[in-house]
This record gives sequence, structure tokens and C-alpha cells, in this order.
Amino acid sequence: MSALVIRPATRDDVAAIVALLADDPLGAAREEPDDPGTYDAAYDRVVADPGQHLVVAERDGSVVGTLQLSVIPGLSRRGATRSIIEGVRVARDERGAGLGTELITWAVEESRRLGATLVQLTSDASRTDARRFYERLGFVASHVGFKLPLGD
Repeated sequence: MSALVIRPATRDDVAAIVALLADDPLGAAREEPDDPGTYDAAYDRVVADPGQHLVVAERDGSVVGTLQLSVIPGLSRRGATRSIIEGVRVARDERGAGLGTELITWAVEESRRLGATLVQLTSDASRTDARRFYERLGFVASHVGFKLPLGD
């Protein structure tokens, strides 16, 4: 396999990122790849926030993975900074080859470099393979998560 590069996402990557987000049953129900304006506006908000790090994994000029790392300073845990890993996706033909591990390892190392003392992530309860993957990387399912949709 050729070399993998993890780099900040650009506007030109947005369509590929959305395609990755939509490439499973949960994502297919949530995402609308045919509505690029929505994603372009979201991209603008993400890159305008210095605490957000949207990255892609690129191999041979193609986007094959993505994640978003959010770095959040706080008062709890004695003023700890934490990071949250979200939107982790790996292209179908890259799954099982270690790319997910490389992405998460990058996110943990970047979190440490940015001063975070805790890394968090969530995964939909139906994603049992993802849960096993994160546990294999040392994450502990220590909390129960809740969501409240606020409209469309």
C-alpha cells in the first residue's frame, strides 16, 4: 500500500467527506450528499473555530478516511482541556487494514500535543464493531450518552 497522509481537510474535500459519512445505514439516513450548500456552510463554521480540527486521510490523491477532533477547555477536572473525536469514517475498501487505528492514534497524539488530558468519543449503540475497535485501542465505555434533537 502507498503512503497515507493525514492532513487538514480543505473545501475541495467536503464532497468526499460527506460521501464517507453517508456510506453506511446510519449515515445514509442522516446525510444528504446532494445538498452541497449545507455542507459548505458547515465547513466554513468548522474551519472558523480554532478548537475544531477536521482532517482527512489521503492515499494516492484520494480521501480514504476522515475524523473531526474538537478541543474543549473547561473548568471541570481541575480546569482540564478535553478533546472529542467525532465523525470517524474509513472508506469501504480500506476497512480492516489499520487506517482506523492510524486515524485514532493521530487524534490521541494531536490531543496530547494540544494540551488535552482526556479524549472522549461516542459511537452509536448499534455499531458493535466500532465499540470493540475503540475498546481495543484502550477506550473505556464509562458513561451513558444522551441526545436531544433540536429540530431539523
